[in-house]
Amino acid sequence: MSEQIKKPIGITETVLRDAHQSLIATRMPTELMLPIIETMDKVGYHSVECWGGATFDASLRFLKEDPWERLRVLRKGFKNSKLQMLFRGQNILGYRHYADDVVEYFVQKSIANGIDIIRIFDCFNDLRNLECAVKAANKEKGHAQIALSYTLGEDYTLDYWMNMARKVEEMGADSICIKDMAGLLLPYKAEELVKALKSATKLPIQLHTHYTSGVASMTYMKAIEAGVDVVDCAISPFAMGTSQPATEVMVETFKGTPFDTGYDQSILAEIADYFRPYRDKALADGLLNPKVMGVDIKTLLYQVPGGMLSNMVSQLKEQNAEDKYYDVLNEIPRVRKDLGEPPLVTPSSQIVGTQAVFNVLMGERYKMATKETKAVLRGEYGQTVQPFNKEVQDKVIPGEEVITCRPADLIPNELEKIESEMKEWKQQDEDVLTYALFPQVAVDFFKYRQAQQEKVDMSAADTKNGAYPV
Repeated sequence: MSEQIKKPIGITETVLRDAHQSLIATRMPTELMLPIIETMDKVGYHSVECWGGATFDASLRFLKEDPWERLRVLRKGFKNSKLQMLFRGQNILGYRHYADDVVEYFVQKSIANGIDIIRIFDCFNDLRNLECAVKAANKEKGHAQIALSYTLGEDYTLDYWMNMARKVEEMGADSICIKDMAGLLLPYKAEELVKALKSATKLPIQLHTHYTSGVASMTYMKAIEAGVDVVDCAISPFAMGTSQPATEVMVETFKGTPFDTGYDQSILAEIADYFRPYRDKALADGLLNPKVMGVDIKTLLYQVPGGMLSNMVSQLKEQNAEDKYYDVLNEIPRVRKDLGEPPLVTPSSQIVGTQAVFNVLMGERYKMATKETKAVLRGEYGQTVQPFNKEVQDKVIPGEEVITCRPADLIPNELEKIESEMKEWKQQDEDVLTYALFPQVAVDFFKYRQAQQEKVDMSAADTKNGAYPV
């Protein structure tokens, strides 16, 4: 081992966010998290990722929970651990770009309710789409981590990543995350990349990957030996497959080395024992599909994230065109190239995948283009590493103006308008942001919340009058 300076590795535990998002479609309720918080708080994690990503939408839509209330109760329970969230830059946690005033307010409220570290990314790695969120996090004295979406392609050279790291440091970020959402980063490439980034910036480097392609633990090992500071892991019952490497395995691997985490395996065992029955129940109920627990080497062959592949298969099934699977797989890199070769991560992965399906099924490329493909080609999502294919632009958006500025520069402030639209439902400031992100889902949730409150009020009145609630 080349480095003998004692440099304990930090671990971000993902079981309360990305692990269950990746394995059971973000369905873990807050109630299930609460009993184990005190034990998790004793580990000494670098941070606990517990919010953001799809947790916000899923809490409202499927669990009928207020995501802000989840954050507050987690903050109350985690007295010693830093809490972390995932934030999609100018998209916040939604699927469109929001005005700067909404982004600033969301960052302010996230930190006020208990978030310490905000991991901010953009699906095109367009740093202009991250500026507003980073400034807001700096202003609120939060830790702004910029995540660079890792991908492969002729323009994604070591110089590209080093240049990005320098710019990120200049922007005022506190750390950098290599966000390998599709499990494409191979062990020796990780070593090379970490060394290159370390030579370009003084900022701490964190690495996030998924086990989908089967190489993640080896990738972490080489990255840690190369000097990475923190890695994302999940407690073993919710590790592997489309989730992250197992926390306990990483802790044991580096025990007695200069990278020793110092975490207590008996505490980690208690956490694993707590989550195991829930995993077994999820398997029995069909919520956890054994398919997502295996290795999908197609991820490396086609550079397509697992979620994007399954989405594509279901689209083909609906059209009785499953025999076109390989045609679509071959079309994906071509569409990606036409759209400026962006990383494939939400929402760019869905946009490229759906367009590839259309191109194959229609028998003519871009005979029909989705509204999202048109928006990308108009520059509404930002700037890509390569220019868009001019012929495709002329066919899909003939004669239309293409924007070159930061997309949010064209969005006027919208907080006041949003607040006036939803004022009848507002019970807390945060409700305005919930509505801003998911208007229809939010109203459904607000109605549900009101009905629950009325039930409680009625039973309280009955008790007062000598009756007992049933």
